[in-house]
Amino acid sequence: LRPRKRCIIGNGVVIDPVSLVRELDGLKRHKVNVKGRLFISDKAHIVMPYHRAIEACAEKLKGKNKIGTTLRGIGPAYGDKIARTGLRLADLVDAKKFETRLRDRLRDANRIIRALGGKGLSFKKIHDDYRKAARRLAPFVANTTRMIHDALDAKQEILFEGAQGTYLDIDQGTYPFVTSSNTTSGGACTGSGMPPNRVDHVLGVLKAYTTRVGGGPFPTEDDSIGEMLHNMGREFGATTGRPRRCGWFDAVATRQAVQVNGIDQLAITNIDGLDKLPEIKMCTGYKLGRKKLDYVPTDAEDIERVKPVYQTFPGWQCDTSAVTDWKKLPLKARRYLQALSKLIGAKIIIASVGPARSQTMFL
Repeated sequence: LRPRKRCIIGNGVVIDPVSLVRELDGLKRHKVNVKGRLFISDKAHIVMPYHRAIEACAEKLKGKNKIGTTLRGIGPAYGDKIARTGLRLADLVDAKKFETRLRDRLRDANRIIRALGGKGLSFKKIHDDYRKAARRLAPFVANTTRMIHDALDAKQEILFEGAQGTYLDIDQGTYPFVTSSNTTSGGACTGSGMPPNRVDHVLGVLKAYTTRVGGGPFPTEDDSIGEMLHNMGREFGATTGRPRRCGWFDAVATRQAVQVNGIDQLAITNIDGLDKLPEIKMCTGYKLGRKKLDYVPTDAEDIERVKPVYQTFPGWQCDTSAVTDWKKLPLKARRYLQALSKLIGAKIIIASVGPARSQTMFL
């Protein structure tokens, strides 16, 4: 969206080539030229149709115990990566290599699909679709790690944007209700080739309340908050369109996220989502049986069992969506946000009251 900036999809991402081509077509329709500006790591793994088929069959068999994945094949794609059987962009753009490796991998994948009660997939269909995508993507495939280091040597600024929240991290999240990669700040390094000692700032982006998509523990979940936000047309999953689960702000979980990510400062969004409430709760601690906790338990079942300890704040009950200056936010809103900042141990430097750029305040 910024004509003079180069965009990189790093090696830590798993990519669906056919979907990516559709996105490029969408940008073209909006007259966004990505030539010479978009680069995709040749080390990035690719999501295949058999990954989606395996995931769909496996989720169906889990019944009530399903995790609630997006069914995009992300988990099985990362599984192949760890098992060292995955296909990468470097394979995709090499016609002979792709044909050989696809044939071998599909044979094994079809066995798994059939064992899970599904129907095997066609080699020709997959091969033709993906080779067509490969021809479109080939000009963008590059050694992006080298590009990043060249930029560092030239003292250029690099901005990394993560996907998904801290508690979906495969290691630090609410396992097993997590994604298949490291979504915490450390993933920016492993997913790009950027050395950790070159990261100079970590900005934590969070909402003024808590949301979650899919299954998993959610101590501060409150259906009334979700209903209010959904009726406002808010909080529907960007990928699936599913209504997000919503609840009160959880300072315990967020404080731990600040620690895990090494967050320096905060950007808090969706303040206007709380405009109508007469009272606003904030979780300041947990109780697990007779024990008081100031951290998130490791076991997902324990997280399900904790009882949140709340502090209640008076709501401001007025429209904040037109506010452009922090000092002009309602006093009650500022007090709520100041308490939030103090509890989680990081300073707010950005606050927003809507999706438009004009609705973002810099403190």
